[in-house]
Amino acid sequence: MSAAQSILTKPNRRIAVLALFIFVLDQLTKWVVLRTLRIGDERVVIPGFFHLVHRDNTGAAWSLFTGNNAILAAVALVALVALFFSRHHFNAHTLTGQFAFGLIFGGIIGNVTDRLLPTRHAVVDFLYFFLSRRGGDELGFPAFNVADSAICTGVALIFLISWKNENAPRPVTT
Repeated sequence: MSAAQSILTKPNRRIAVLALFIFVLDQLTKWVVLRTLRIGDERVVIPGFFHLVHRDNTGAAWSLFTGNNAILAAVALVALVALFFSRHHFNAHTLTGQFAFGLIFGGIIGNVTDRLLPTRHAVVDFLYFFLSRRGGDELGFPAFNVADSAICTGVALIFLISWKNENAPRPVTT
């Protein structure tokens, strides 16, 4: 058995490998943004639809609770520990469950790293999707990053797993 096969045979190892991949990808993309864009800069990728931006976020999603970086880092760490210890309730033994938790753990660690690094003290967001409206207004989704995408995808998978389990046919007992 090769080293890669050995690592991927245990559920917790699969979760850890995917979490590490997401963390590295997240930090690498943020590093590129920090090196190429100043805060507030934008690069047009698809006019009227998608820009690369550099925005620092000391709040949570949609910049809620802005300025509470340390508290949000603590909440994220508590959530990470709680999810780790309760993962067996969400079918973490299945490949889909392992994938979901790998995404969530990697994303949380990526954003917490941003909050705790002395050179950042804010989450770096850089993906901005929007629609241009008449008059020049934009109808947009708040800027986000790889970690945010991973967390949202992982949570959606957990919801799907839970819904599937709730609606699964039950064996008839007599």
